Amino acid sequence: MQANVKWVDGDTFVGLSNSGHNVVFDTGSDSAAPSPMEMVLMSAGCCSSVDVVSILNKAKQNFSNLEVKLSAVRAETTPRVFTKINLHFVVTGKDVSEKHLSRAISLSAEKYCSVALMLDKTVDITHSYEIIEE
Repeated sequence: MQANVKWVDGDTFVGLSNSGHNVVFDTGSDSAAPSPMEMVLMSAGCCSSVDVVSILNKAKQNFSNLEVKLSAVRAETTPRVFTKINLHFVVTGKDVSEKHLSRAISLSAEKYCSVALMLDKTVDITHSYEIIEE
């Protein structure tokens, strides 16, 4: 895998992925785009969400929406790495099984989500969930 990041102006950069997609990053106080750390946090949420959606679909769960709300704590001093991350899954559907959702989240956390598994080496990552009945 390869990527390229190019400085645009001020605190703004554009990343170009190997697959040809552009992503804007901004580190300034008047930011026009997510910071690199925000992108890392969202990447963990997306990676895990992909797994959970796939596993719930395979379990034939009737859900119409899945959202993961991410919260993180960063170190007070440089480097301001993440020290804690919580992924809170909110699944909306009809008769969604708590057992299936819990299993899907566990499988993602322990086996499939490469982003979270990489971060888990140094970050305390927790998971929670709620089911909203349609």
